[in-house]
Amino acid sequence: MDLTVAVTPLYFGSMAWEHKALERRVLAVDAEETTAANYTKPDTTASLGMGVLSLTTPLTMALVKYALPRRGGRGRIGRAVVAVAVVSGAVTTVADVVAARADLASESGRRLKARARKVAEVGGVATIASAGVVLCAAASVTTGIKRQWKKGQSRDLGNGVVGWTAAMVGWDLIYYWNHRLMHEVRALWAIHVPHHSSEHYNLSTALRQPAADAFGVFVPYGALARLGVRPKLIETSRALNLIYQYWIHTDTIRRIPVIEPTLNTPSHHRVHHGSNKRYLDRNHGGILIIWDKLFGTFQRELPVEDPVVYGLTENIHSYNLAKITTHEYANIFRDVARSANWRDRLGFVLRAPGWAYARRDELAAIDSVATD
Repeated sequence: MDLTVAVTPLYFGSMAWEHKALERRVLAVDAEETTAANYTKPDTTASLGMGVLSLTTPLTMALVKYALPRRGGRGRIGRAVVAVAVVSGAVTTVADVVAARADLASESGRRLKARARKVAEVGGVATIASAGVVLCAAASVTTGIKRQWKKGQSRDLGNGVVGWTAAMVGWDLIYYWNHRLMHEVRALWAIHVPHHSSEHYNLSTALRQPAADAFGVFVPYGALARLGVRPKLIETSRALNLIYQYWIHTDTIRRIPVIEPTLNTPSHHRVHHGSNKRYLDRNHGGILIIWDKLFGTFQRELPVEDPVVYGLTENIHSYNLAKITTHEYANIFRDVARSANWRDRLGFVLRAPGWAYARRDELAAIDSVATD
């Protein structure tokens, strides 16, 4: 059994403890205040629902089985998806040129531009979506741990100290970069954003996991197998890393000075979940916080000067699992549809979320002026 599932009793037992601790905190000040740390039924239900969804959504297998083109007459759906990407990309490019060159001085020219823009709206979204599916499926297959182990087992590091150290430290380092990329590449942010969508912060937030990991291209954990780390050690390291990160999603533990210079702690991770400008895209580490200090993304919590405000810079105010999972994808496709060139389309997918939101506002302002 997956260790992350085996410790489920620990999850619920610790959440019950935290809930009681938070109740005692409220009683201690003789108040009925509601803070971001407290449990509320709608928010907790959504977090637990996302946890279940992340375990039961079979997206990865579906992509690998159907989306990747294969030899020998297999993978017909995959080849069809590739064809959609190529054809829709070409059609969209032509439509962009027609729209740009249309003569707006005449009624026929304005109609031609409008029709070309409609074609580009549909074609741009179709191209991005189909190309993304194929790319993600190909990456999943080619970088898989088992596939890489076939090429790396000649360098077998064994089950001793060297093997375990390489597995645990290696996983944590790769996790840091993947976590950081999920905050810096909008297509990956769309996967990760459900975890940050709660305006509360307690142990249930740790279980609010993404359900669409298959729609991403990441730094491959399979690289560890290629270097000689056994697949079983890699899988166990993944589980231990995830389990460690569970306990740091709490407000009841304030500071632990002894371990904070090296390890990720509740204080460090509260910063990561903050929507404050000072805290955005900081503290991406899993177990070790040294990666953030080494690569310049560390920020210490300043509870008095700048108390953490949890959630997103633009909160969705919804407990609907479908909206939590898909709202950023919907925003991406909407932005792609409104784009008039490939630079913007790719930017809305591959550049940072902050750039995308600023560019969206910029384009909206230009359209407003043009309309007036």
